[in-house]
Amino acid sequence: MRLLHVISLTDPQTGGPIEALLRISEVMIRDGHDISVVSLEDEAEVASRNFPFRVIGLGSGTRKYSYNSRLTSWVRENASQFDVVVLHGLWNYSSLGSWRALRKSSVPYFIFAHGMMDPWFRDKYPLKHFAKQIFWTLGEGRVLRDAEAVLFTCEEERKSARGVFKGHPYKERVVLFGTADPGGSAIAQRPAFDDAHPQLRNRRFLLFLSRIHPKKGCDLLIQAFADSLAKLPDDLDLVIAGPDQVNWVPELQELCAKLGISERVHWPGMLTGDVKWGAFRRSEALVLPSHQENFGFVVAEAMACSTPVLISNKVNIWREVLAADAGFVASDTLEGTRELIQRFEALPAPERERMSRNARAGFEQYFDVRVTAQDFARAVSPDRREM
Repeated sequence: MRLLHVISLTDPQTGGPIEALLRISEVMIRDGHDISVVSLEDEAEVASRNFPFRVIGLGSGTRKYSYNSRLTSWVRENASQFDVVVLHGLWNYSSLGSWRALRKSSVPYFIFAHGMMDPWFRDKYPLKHFAKQIFWTLGEGRVLRDAEAVLFTCEEERKSARGVFKGHPYKERVVLFGTADPGGSAIAQRPAFDDAHPQLRNRRFLLFLSRIHPKKGCDLLIQAFADSLAKLPDDLDLVIAGPDQVNWVPELQELCAKLGISERVHWPGMLTGDVKWGAFRRSEALVLPSHQENFGFVVAEAMACSTPVLISNKVNIWREVLAADAGFVASDTLEGTRELIQRFEALPAPERERMSRNARAGFEQYFDVRVTAQDFARAVSPDRREM
C-alpha cells in the first residue's frame, strides 16, 4: 500500500502527531508498505531529521495557521500516486489545504483528530472555541465530513469529541494506537541516565516526562509533591523533564523556591535515546497529571519499561491503565495529584513489583505498535471491508 501522510510539522518536540506518524510508519515500512510525508516546513529543515520515510517540505507557511499556497496544488498533482492519504490534526492549513485538493479526487483520505476536538479546550478557552466553531462551519468541519473516517486513538477520545462542534457530521473510527518497545539493554540504559545526570545517581525519584506546558499540570505536581513531603522518604525527589516551549520553567522554579523544595526538584530538559529510557527505568513511577491528553505516548513508553504510571482521568487512555492495573488514576486537581503520589508511596514493595509487571503486560496488550500498526493498516486499506 502506498500512503501519503500530510502534517504541519515534523519537529519531534511538537509531540503527539509526528510521534504517531513515525511509530506507525516504522512498522508499516518493515511490512512492505511505501510511506511518504508532506509537511509545511522548509526542505532543509526536514532533511536534517533522520526519518525512515521520504519527507517533502513545501516551505514554511504563515506563523499561526501555516497557510502555504503550494500545498493544494502539490496534493492535487501527486495524490494519484498513492492509494490512501492520511491527514494529521486540525486547525492548520495542512487539513483544509489537502481537502481542497482531495474533495473531488478518487483517492480516499482519512484524518486523525489527535485530541484537537477535546472538550477541555472549549471549557478552558471559550472565546477561542467560538471562533473555531465559525471556522468549523465554514471550512474545517467539511474536511471531517468528507473523509472516509475520522480516526480516534481510543474510545475515550471518540466519545469526548462528540458534540464539541455543531454541524458537518462525520464517520468515526477508533484505531488502536501504540508506541515502539524501547529495546536495548535495561542494564545499560539505567547508568546512561545516571551518567548524564550524576546528581541523581543515588536518589530515587518520581518522573514527569512530557512537554512542559500548563495543560500538563506541572504546577499541580510541584505543589502536590511539596504538600506530601511529610509522608515521603527523604531520598525521593521529583524530576520534571521535557522541552519548555512556552518558557514556563522559570515560573515553576520560582514556585519550587517559594515552597522550599528547589533541591528536591530537577530539570534535565528534553531526554532522548538511552538516557530517556534510563529515566523511565530508574524512576519509581511516571506522574502525568494532565488537564488534557489525547493519548499519552509517555504513558505507553513508561509501561513498556515496566514503570507504573500515575495519571489524571484527563489522559484518554486511563481506562486501559486501570484495566491493566498498571498504576493509579485520579482527578486533574491538586487533591487528585496528592492522592496519586501518596497512594503510590504507601504501597508495600511486593505490590509495587506486581504493578511493574502489570505495566509491561498492559503495554503488550494495548499499546505495542507492532500490533496497533496492523490495525491502522487494516482501517485505511483500500480493500478494507465495511467499517
